[in-house]
Amino acid sequence: MLEAAQRATREGIARIVLVGPSASIRAAAASQGIELSGMELVDPATSPLAGSFSDELFALRSKKGMTLDEAKQEILKPLCFANLMVRLGHAEGSVAGAVHTTADVVRTAIQIIGIHPSFKLVSSFFLMMLCEPFHTLKGGLIFSDCGLVVDPDAGELAQIAMAAADSAQSLLMEEPRVAMLSFSTSGSARHAAVDKVVEATRQVRAQRPHLAIDGDVQLDAALVSEIAMRKIEHSQVQGHANVLIFPSLEAGNIGYKLAERIGDAKAIGPLLQGLKKPANDLSRGCCADDIYFVIAVTAVQAQSSATTTQDASTTPLTS
Repeated sequence: MLEAAQRATREGIARIVLVGPSASIRAAAASQGIELSGMELVDPATSPLAGSFSDELFALRSKKGMTLDEAKQEILKPLCFANLMVRLGHAEGSVAGAVHTTADVVRTAIQIIGIHPSFKLVSSFFLMMLCEPFHTLKGGLIFSDCGLVVDPDAGELAQIAMAAADSAQSLLMEEPRVAMLSFSTSGSARHAAVDKVVEATRQVRAQRPHLAIDGDVQLDAALVSEIAMRKIEHSQVQGHANVLIFPSLEAGNIGYKLAERIGDAKAIGPLLQGLKKPANDLSRGCCADDIYFVIAVTAVQAQSSATTTQDASTTPLTS
């Protein structure tokens, strides 16, 4: 975590706030020869923000049975404190998860930062980078949902598709072209799983009529223009999808790992979408490069949010 923070600071992609016991952070940095200059250290146990943060958390969670004394204890946890920093405008995004479970990271983000009013659920995506000389398809793709929503219904799948389209807009800096993946293309197969994708596509078109979207569509028709021309009448994507929406977590997880392990795509994520402000999760097996890339994505997400400033985004890091 400290190595990634040092690199992000050195390269100017974010202003880093390290959240946790300051003595432990300084000791870890010293043992690894990591320079902390340019970063801010915030210790929840000694921060002057602790009083207002515990009041805020109590106001948020009292209806769920949390007492003020419990709130005062909870904000001592770096994960909670960092998300309160984001909620209250002391930072633009948070990165955590090297020692926290995904369930803890996502639950805390939902409870404290909250779901964006445009969406009904939080989902995840991978930014898949195809940048090697041997890649015939170049650039970035959004794969969703590959890490959070196990078996979305049609309405949830539509929500995932619209959130992923927004992620593509902010991270790829190009118009989203969405493919709602299935084992069927244009009704070539009949099954309840296909019906779900068709209905989700209909809902997206109703809510975002100007979004380019094809569904139901098989992967080859989503990515190969010649196949799309043969299989899809009046295609809006025309085989040039940059957002791939998988019908289930099972399919998405398999899909991104195939692209990563066999296709040598760089997989950045899983990243969260649908929150009011950015908060992203890390794998507990992450390395410094993984964390660095997630910091970079979090900074871009923050620049696209309502808290945008002209300076680099402030990102609190907890483990």
